[in-house]
Amino acid sequence: MPMKKDNSVDCFNCQYFYVTWEPANPRGCKAFGFKTHRLPSDVVFETSQEPCLKFLPKRKTNTQKNTSTHGWKA
Repeated sequence: MPMKKDNSVDCFNCQYFYVTWEPANPRGCKAFGFKTHRLPSDVVFETSQEPCLKFLPKRKTNTQKNTSTHGWKA
């Protein structure tokens, strides 16, 4: 029976995700300490058959909290 893929973790919104300068492995995970050409959460899921348990949402900065289009506070 084929296994159903259920990886709902979005690495782009994780504090541990980073972009490398390596063309062969442009994405990395600081929590697990590896670089890959795929999304790290996909590698974790494929290896462990579990969604990534180290996911932490990125913290919002003051500029992300500001909803105006010009960046100035009224």
